[in-house]
Amino acid sequence: MKVNKHLKQVGDIKDRGIIKWQGMMLTEHVEMIRAWYEEDQHDAKPDLDETDLQLLQEELVLAAQCKCQVKMKSWKEKKFHYHIGTIRELNAKNRLIVYEDPEGLHRLPINELIGIWLID
Repeated sequence: MKVNKHLKQVGDIKDRGIIKWQGMMLTEHVEMIRAWYEEDQHDAKPDLDETDLQLLQEELVLAAQCKCQVKMKSWKEKKFHYHIGTIRELNAKNRLIVYEDPEGLHRLPINELIGIWLID
């Protein structure tokens, strides 16, 4: 006799557990659930008002002048990213922040910057 590994004996009843519900999901439902889970993993972009942008600019200029180490928070591709390094240059023409960390020089677009904190 063939033994089904998914059958569980619960009292006098043989039950298939979750196996019996697998055929009830349509492919469209599965795609929608996967898209919903993926969307749930994204971080919402914070809205910065004028005072937040002004404080961000002041901190950025101060960090560039004193050449101290900073921690920067940016938002790109629906995720937050953190950068630690020393600001070497503020390029207003190309709207870039050039910073250096142990791995080398990096460029960060100013419009992706959300927060900056002085470490030193």
